[in-house]
Formats: sequence, structure tokens, C-alpha cells
Amino acid sequence: MDPEIAALAGTAGTTVVTLMVTNAWESARDGVVALWRRFQPARAEGVGEELEAGREELLLARRAGDADAEAELTAEWQGRVRRLLLARPDVADELRALLDGLAPSLPEQPDAPRVELRAHASGSARIYQAGRDQHITER
Repeated sequence: MDPEIAALAGTAGTTVVTLMVTNAWESARDGVVALWRRFQPARAEGVGEELEAGREELLLARRAGDADAEAELTAEWQGRVRRLLLARPDVADELRALLDGLAPSLPEQPDAPRVELRAHASGSARIYQAGRDQHITER
């Protein structure tokens, strides 16, 4: 499987489940259902119902102190999004746009810094990347 598809599905599943317990839940749900409605219309209504059921399950699990439920739900939605991307690769751009729109609604996690670096070099180019401080001494 294409690593980019796997990464996108992972991010999408994590984002959807994380937003299930926030004020941005309705926007996240509506965006995901709209995506399915556009690319797999026959499944859109079921996806909406599954999202709502997952949210209820997550809320109950949090009240009961069940930490594993969130991880299981995240894996479930990562798989669903991955299958959608494999069936319809043209979903990727719209999914990225949806995730970009939802990103500001994600809760801050001070103990989990987010660093994403991408680079492409050709010829004799040099690339220096760092998640924070970087000191380069060239001679």
C-alpha cells in the first residue's frame, strides 16, 4: 500500500475520533458524511450513523475510564478511511482539505509535539531540517 495513503488514513481516523468529544464534532461529522456522499453515496447515511454510534460509545467509555475504546475506535476509522482511499484515490485531495479545515479545532496536546518535515533534493543540493534549534557549521 502507498505509504502516503496509509498516513492520510491514519491522520483522518485520529482526527475524526479526537473531534468526537469536542465542540467541533458536528462540523467533523458533516464533513466526513459529505465526503462519503460525494464518493460513495450509497454508504453516506450509514457512515453518519456509524459516526454517531462511535461518538456515543466513546463518551460512555470515557465515563467508565476505558482507555482502550478510543484506540479501537481510532483504528476502526483509520481502516474505513483507508478502504475509501483505496477504492477511490481521487478522495485524497478533498480529504486533505477537510482535515486542514478541521485542524484548528483539534485540542492542544502539550506533551505531544507535532513536527512534520518533508524535503526533496536533487543533484548536489543540501537540505537541513530540524524540529527546533539547528546549528550548522560548514567549512
